Amino acid sequence: MTLDDLRVFVAVCRAGSLSAVARDLGCTQSAVSQHVKRLERETGVALIERQARGVVPTQAGRLLETAAAEGLSGLDGAVRQVRELADGASGYVRVATGATTVRHFMGDAVVAFRRRHPKVNLEFRTVSSGRGSFEALADGTLDLAWITVGAPVRGIDQRVVAELPWVLAVRADDPLAAGREQLEGADLEGVRLIRLPPNSASAAHLEAAGGELGVRFTYDTNVADWDTALLLAELGVGRAVVPVLPGLVATEDLRLIPVPGLRPLPVGWAVRRWEALSPAARAFADTVVERRERQVP
Repeated sequence: MTLDDLRVFVAVCRAGSLSAVARDLGCTQSAVSQHVKRLERETGVALIERQARGVVPTQAGRLLETAAAEGLSGLDGAVRQVRELADGASGYVRVATGATTVRHFMGDAVVAFRRRHPKVNLEFRTVSSGRGSFEALADGTLDLAWITVGAPVRGIDQRVVAELPWVLAVRADDPLAAGREQLEGADLEGVRLIRLPPNSASAAHLEAAGGELGVRFTYDTNVADWDTALLLAELGVGRAVVPVLPGLVATEDLRLIPVPGLRPLPVGWAVRRWEALSPAARAFADTVVERRERQVP
């Protein structure tokens, strides 16, 4: 059993085709099949089943694929760290972010990191869900993901960097803004709000926080990110319960009324394993935390 055998086997399981993997590797289908057959001889069980439209892993094959993919990802990460250490501060950091993350949480950190590590390539990718981020971390295609921290996920480490209180964002002349220094959860009962996609972790957290207070939120507008919700509130075409994002301030047209009864929103880093992070990725994660701590009064 060799690393090449395992790499080819994982590729076959994911592609569902021996010929497709052969094309990708620039070899014959027979050569690909030999890698799989060698693993089957050593394990003593069938690892793939041939079907009309390709191949699928057996139950044993799925077990081996999962273990092999994790092991290969860890090995690739270790080799990358060794090369980066040998090359000084070069390398790359691949970060999953939401639509507003870089603007509100990472702007200063990116500048500081670039000054300290000018040879490191930063790559930001927008991922539409926490699940997508976790899958990308697990298979090694991303190093870090900025997430709403929630329930434990097997194989993923999560660390809270900040807990964000909630405010109601409304236009300054909105009746809810009149004479209000803060709101109770019950004040939001029946108020129609702007809503993030219901499958987002932050939207689910807000729903749960409202439920703890016995409040059921209602909505009349859907948006993709907090910045759009704030803009609509400032324009007077909606009201939004939003977390206090770094740099968020009231304006002449926008009121931000605290809702202290709602459980704060925990946000922070997710990684596959902290000890497996490259030096560059760890430095970037630490820089974001450092800059966040400077922002806290």
